[in-house]
Amino acid sequence: MGQRRFSIFTGQRLLFILTSLAMLANVTETDACTGITLKSRDGHTVVARTIEWGGSNLKSSYVVVPRGHTMSSYINGEKGGMTFRARYGYVGMAVETEENVTEGLNEEGLSAGLFYFPRYGQYEEYSPANRTKTIGDLQVVAWILGSFKTIDEVKKGIADIHITTADPRSSTVHWRIAEPSGRQVVLEIVDGKTTFYENPIGVLTNSPGFEWHLTNLNNYINLRPGTEEPRAMGSFGMASFGAGSSMIGLPGDVTPPARFVRAAFYTATARQADTTEENVMQSFQILNNFDIPPGVEFAEGKVPSDIPSATQWTTATDMSGRKIYYRTMYNSAIRCLDLGTIDFAKVKYQSAPLDNTKTQPVTMIRVK
Repeated sequence: MGQRRFSIFTGQRLLFILTSLAMLANVTETDACTGITLKSRDGHTVVARTIEWGGSNLKSSYVVVPRGHTMSSYINGEKGGMTFRARYGYVGMAVETEENVTEGLNEEGLSAGLFYFPRYGQYEEYSPANRTKTIGDLQVVAWILGSFKTIDEVKKGIADIHITTADPRSSTVHWRIAEPSGRQVVLEIVDGKTTFYENPIGVLTNSPGFEWHLTNLNNYINLRPGTEEPRAMGSFGMASFGAGSSMIGLPGDVTPPARFVRAAFYTATARQADTTEENVMQSFQILNNFDIPPGVEFAEGKVPSDIPSATQWTTATDMSGRKIYYRTMYNSAIRCLDLGTIDFAKVKYQSAPLDNTKTQPVTMIRVK
């Protein structure tokens, strides 16, 4: 009876995971993620990001993964890929299922995150002969966090495995990997070739590729912080309507190229904070500018969901302090998961929803 119950549970869970992957595959036009980086005067680095999905509620959760936890990868819509065991404990933010860790931090301070990369990425062709060394793209973050403590270790480890799609109908992705030293790289797989790019500006969005985004910044070389001084055009005097006019021309739409440019300029012109805690708060303030109302992503009258925001959650990760902060579309209060309080040798594997109540709390002010 126990074996039969286990088989039923496993079958139901597999069906749920594959159904979730199919859902993700069918809403690729709403892919959007924006990542930024801030360094404070105390030398510590904060990586922050949003995750957008305008088509439905991603049922997001956090997972706590102890050392020694073993996972098996889903590849091409089926279970049976590479099995991997966590050498390091970590905390991750997952979407749809707890296996799909999209952003996270391990006990050594290594951060990793998945960003959608539709129509430009292309994984190597899957070979059944490599099944035991092949991992699905949606579980790469979990593998990285559980296996490595530096970027160089990740680069070496990637050479020994194969990455393919978790579901053949879904979008490809690329990854941001960062360490407490402040070093950060972008991992992309194009035409089956794996490439790591050093990321000097700490910004990442979606398609096109990372190098294209860096090149595109040259189109905005005229932008700078501040306000233009009044000047004359012939006998006509001109003056700015308000502050910030030196940034006129900064793109304001929600496409990945526009968000990349905006994020690059907002972080480059941000005040350098004295402490990591200040930078965590500043990163949330900057990423307020990237909250996306669902209605702007779809034709009029065709918004597929009643979620309050396409920006479903935002995180800020203090790698040196081993803390992940987050807020969600349902609750803008900032919450924190402190890895320093977790004994990853003893803690049990666990997951919990990011929000227990899907309503924004409101604190009433009583006037006496």
